[in-house]
Amino acid sequence: MKYYLIAGEASGDLHGSNLMKSIKNIDEYADFRFWEVIKCCKPAGNIVEHYRNMAFMGFLEVFRNIIKILDYIKKCKQDIISFKPDVLILIDYPGFNLRIAKWAKKNHIKIVYYITPQVWAWHKNRVHSLGKYTDKLLVILPFESEFFKKYGIETSFVGHPLLDEIRDFKANTDFLNRNAEDRPVLALLPGSRLQEISSILPVMLRAIDLNKYMIYVAGTSSIDPELYKNIIKKNDNGNQIKLIIDRTYDLLSVADVALVGSGTATLETALFDVPQIVCYKGNPISFRIAKFLVDLKYISLVNIISGKEVVKELIQNEFNSTNVKIELEKLKNKTIDIKKDYAILKDKLGTAGASDNAALIINQLLLSY
Repeated sequence: MKYYLIAGEASGDLHGSNLMKSIKNIDEYADFRFWEVIKCCKPAGNIVEHYRNMAFMGFLEVFRNIIKILDYIKKCKQDIISFKPDVLILIDYPGFNLRIAKWAKKNHIKIVYYITPQVWAWHKNRVHSLGKYTDKLLVILPFESEFFKKYGIETSFVGHPLLDEIRDFKANTDFLNRNAEDRPVLALLPGSRLQEISSILPVMLRAIDLNKYMIYVAGTSSIDPELYKNIIKKNDNGNQIKLIIDRTYDLLSVADVALVGSGTATLETALFDVPQIVCYKGNPISFRIAKFLVDLKYISLVNIISGKEVVKELIQNEFNSTNVKIELEKLKNKTIDIKKDYAILKDKLGTAGASDNAALIINQLLLSY
């Protein structure tokens, strides 16, 4: 069978890679093409486009790059026609993928949406498009099936793919300075997009007491390392802040506390049992628009799934060095309660096996036609 996958950012890329491996276990002759799944463990396939070229965050940023985005959509459509897949697998990234889904449905291509957009938070009108333009919806959060059912749309809950990643993870902590004095390890996870890193990392660094922590910044190879280095250089004193690339899980496995940009990383940090403060600052115009449209009390997946404030969220103007310092001090007395809430969160997410479950459902869908 021929499988075409589209992932628009780092987390979707990771989950797409694992899904491909699971599909390969069922269909040994699977032929893959993708926008891009870059993990080193991926099965063979053909890369069309790198997700970092399409990672625009916020309404204003999307508007500024609309011509480029439309060009990518056109290129993608042409490539799908040329490849002639048996199934198109869309992974999150709704602004792009829903346009492709609508077009693909008209062209009689089978469509599976793996990791559906967070329509329960905003853009609820997209619910109808998901039901109309896809053949199967695979959801990863425990409450999503009930949400879609209210609209008469059946889904399959496959579990959260992060559980697969963490189950199979083996830590390598050779980056850790074992000769340093016994200071707690502070992990900084500023996001995977250039805009996030540029606005969030400097504030994180200004808030930190360099003498109190061993400080590590989790970087990604999809971003030029010079961006991180330039920001760190402006806030370092004696080369104390270390940058590690593409080793976030290694870092979380030894971290005592973390400052985390909103997104999937907040859930990853919780699954590693690391107390955290969620930090977010975006374009003011985009944020005002989002605040008007989003029907949520929290922005972090940890708090959303838990239904209460498990971890502190510092957003926009509240995200400043003074508040970060205050909340870091408060974490000392919150650690036990946070970890108890993390345990409840893990129970809600269920067990590992999302990739295998999704691959089996996709295979059954193809065999049913």
